[in-house]
Amino acid sequence: MAQLSPLLKQATPVVVDHGEGVYLYDVDGKRHLDFTAGIGVTSTGHCHPHVVRAAQEQIGKLVHGQYTTVMHQPLLELTKRLGDVLPSGLDSLFYANSGSEAVEAALRLSRQATKRPNVIVMQGGFHGRTVAAASMTTSGTRFSAGIGPLMAGVHVAPFPYAYHYGWDEQTATKFALRELDFLFQTVSAPNETAAIFVEPVLGEGGYVPANTEFMAGLRERADRHGILLVVDEIQTGFGRTGKFWGHDHFDVSPDIVLIAKGLASGFPLSGIAASQELMAKAFPGSQGGTYGGNAVSCAAAIATLEVIQQENLVENAAERGRQLIEGARVIADKTPAIGEVRGLGLLVGSEFTTADGEPDAATAAAAQQTASKNGLLLLTCGPYMNVVRMVPPLVVNAEQVDDALRIWGDVVASVTGS
Repeated sequence: MAQLSPLLKQATPVVVDHGEGVYLYDVDGKRHLDFTAGIGVTSTGHCHPHVVRAAQEQIGKLVHGQYTTVMHQPLLELTKRLGDVLPSGLDSLFYANSGSEAVEAALRLSRQATKRPNVIVMQGGFHGRTVAAASMTTSGTRFSAGIGPLMAGVHVAPFPYAYHYGWDEQTATKFALRELDFLFQTVSAPNETAAIFVEPVLGEGGYVPANTEFMAGLRERADRHGILLVVDEIQTGFGRTGKFWGHDHFDVSPDIVLIAKGLASGFPLSGIAASQELMAKAFPGSQGGTYGGNAVSCAAAIATLEVIQQENLVENAAERGRQLIEGARVIADKTPAIGEVRGLGLLVGSEFTTADGEPDAATAAAAQQTASKNGLLLLTCGPYMNVVRMVPPLVVNAEQVDDALRIWGDVVASVTGS
């Protein structure tokens, strides 16, 4: 009898029968508050009726139309709709299936367009599991261990993770930018550097937001040296942070944006957006793929954009995000086991530390597992896996946030003895 690979490590023991909105129902009929959202994917909740209808209708028309062979209406319509929400000047799109594919497409575009070999990524960043994307990932060695040698030409600069360094944010930011300048002098000359890749909020790296000074510093250096600024919005885009794009919080304009996760409410779809001028600098035929821009996924993405707009989900993410982070901080204030609560919008992380300030993965895991047993599904993240993250669907309401905080408060008290 065939079985799933033992290398797949399950975060919860839940076997799902069906989902509805913010809830998952297991095969025994138990209801779970899903504050994982498929790692930030089910932005409109599970099985939103509008998205389901759009997908069902499209399945009856066309499931797959390979988009370097034929065009189809959902692809053209989605491209038009995205043009209304993409950052100014980014008017050309390439579609793929996964975040990793989007990252590699952006890497390919950056190197071909600039004719430079190197890229700079941030310490703690996550960009995927395929070889190039894993080579660009520093949120944990588990993503790249055992597959070396990794891709050459990737260099790592600090991210202003103030809590990790034990500094205030301004000190951490000045350090990060100074070290980036030092990297240009010692490791990757600016005229050898194609792009800087950055997440507006470190995802797998621990839900650490960037800040305006840091992002402005990246933009200034990119402009000064002719380097492309690539903003990875795979987890932060489509309203997740309380603004449509995560980088909107920091008043910065990217050269390339990466999209996936919340774009299609669970259907596989990703992409990159850049200007027509930049896209035209890459090699003809260098973009493609069998399943990219799938017709059903595109139809679901169109419906997702409609739900986000019609139900004011960006505004809801901002309001519920404030409620969630404030409530999580109240809980953290009652125990020294949580060193910091941070995030943007509906990306909230609680970092567990020991009495002497060291990462406490064991207590974080105990809290996450206990929450699961009590009907609240959460995930851990961070280089030491000591951050418990809350990433509910954007449709979550105030009562559901209160329910989650009540469970979380009880869980933290039980596992820490506070």
